[in-house]
Amino acid sequence: MKILLTGQSGQIGNELALSLKGKAEIVSFSRAQMNLADLDQVRDAIRAARPDLIINPAAYTAVVKAESEPELAARINGEAPGVIAEEAERLGAPLVHYSTDYVFDGAKEIPYGEDDQTHPINVYGLSKCAGEEAIARHCEAYWILRTSWVYSVGGGNFLKTVIRLAQEQEKFTIVGDQFGAPTWSKTISDVTTRLLLDDEAQISGDRVRGASGIYHLTAAGETSWHGYASFIVEKLQALHVPIKVGGSGMITPVPSSTYPVPPHRPRSSRLSGAKLASTFGVTMPPWQTDVAACLEDIVREYGLAEGRKLV
Repeated sequence: MKILLTGQSGQIGNELALSLKGKAEIVSFSRAQMNLADLDQVRDAIRAARPDLIINPAAYTAVVKAESEPELAARINGEAPGVIAEEAERLGAPLVHYSTDYVFDGAKEIPYGEDDQTHPINVYGLSKCAGEEAIARHCEAYWILRTSWVYSVGGGNFLKTVIRLAQEQEKFTIVGDQFGAPTWSKTISDVTTRLLLDDEAQISGDRVRGASGIYHLTAAGETSWHGYASFIVEKLQALHVPIKVGGSGMITPVPSSTYPVPPHRPRSSRLSGAKLASTFGVTMPPWQTDVAACLEDIVREYGLAEGRKLV
């Protein structure tokens, strides 16, 4: 089994490389070799690799910057997945692609299901929605795995931003009226790998062919950005990390209207995991469990309990 894995330097791609190691032949390209903004190069790379399965976590993920670079975001998140899907179909190779909760507008009062109507409200969401539609149009065997609020030990993410704020400031504000589920890239990759294993514990594209479609792959439960930040600070204190902020009570929730400029973000981007559970028997862990485990890894790797700063 030869797998073409894109975006190996990203939060999900890096973890996928680890979870798939030893289970298949992994082919990956640097951004210089396979730049998703260069559609001809994407085609050439796939045709040269001739994979049995394509996994595409690569994406334009700068939500704020996308507002000023809509064409680039649309090419990488919308057009490139379509090209990948075309080439996957030509090879007879299933495609696993990652999408986002931001394809929804956040107006729904209960968690979104896979069949709910998409209605993105920012450029990033529009570009990811276009990618979903292109894949469904050009490829028969695919999984689109929507996730949310992704964080990891490496890379830039909200969790690490809060750690830095806690180390540098005695108090700060965080949006308190947007809700979702923080999801660890390690869990995303581990669950993806588990879903791909056949009855003989081998990676198989047949798993995708047999249950093609969209699935929501997010941590269980929900919180606000403020609740998420408060939990992080409480766990840092429990791990004896020296911080300046005087506990979670010094983090003030503010309405999203405090930041009226684009990008607009969904008020509630909670995703239901019911289809994932009913189709594959997979239940995702609570967001608190994974955030606590990731924090332990970060504290250990960066030496935060010894007073080192996260850089």
